[in-house]
Amino acid sequence: MGKDFTSALRPAIVMTILFAALLGLAYPLAMTGIGQAIFPAQANGSLVRDNAGRVIGSSVVGQAFTSERYFQTRPSAAGKGYDGLASSGSNLGPAAQALVDRVKPDIAKRRAEGVTGPVPADLVTASGSGLDPDLSPASALAQAPRVARVRNLPVERVRALVTQQVEGSILGEPRVNVLALNRALDALSR
Repeated sequence: MGKDFTSALRPAIVMTILFAALLGLAYPLAMTGIGQAIFPAQANGSLVRDNAGRVIGSSVVGQAFTSERYFQTRPSAAGKGYDGLASSGSNLGPAAQALVDRVKPDIAKRRAEGVTGPVPADLVTASGSGLDPDLSPASALAQAPRVARVRNLPVERVRALVTQQVEGSILGEPRVNVLALNRALDALSR
């Protein structure tokens, strides 16, 4: 029995080392190399740079805009807000009292900003990852009067800008990238 065990142990150890090297080193390095060669911008985080070349955000990760001059993103459940190391949803269902308690102040805030009618859900609820960079067109349009008032722009012009920034998709709903929208807004205000 001892000889059978030792004869079976050697191939098991060799295969473990072989697959650890293959799947733990070679495969990830090959995929990283292919990603860098074929899709370098995406492999490096889809970073957005300003005219001076400074990184100002990512087109695929949300960030908080706190100034009233900008369109606001949806709330984040990721840590203290858009923390990629704490990415997660709130895991609160629609009937959870904790969700109702968390959403009520956000609805009151949006009403104080001038949002009338039904408040779009993505203005007051976090996304599944807590890092979503996009809003629905309805959420962006609901904020247009506030942004126009603060920037002293015609509301029709701001609404037209939102409409221009709507991105379609074969899968999923139309969306507006908030960083791209705010950059276009800054360019419009110059």
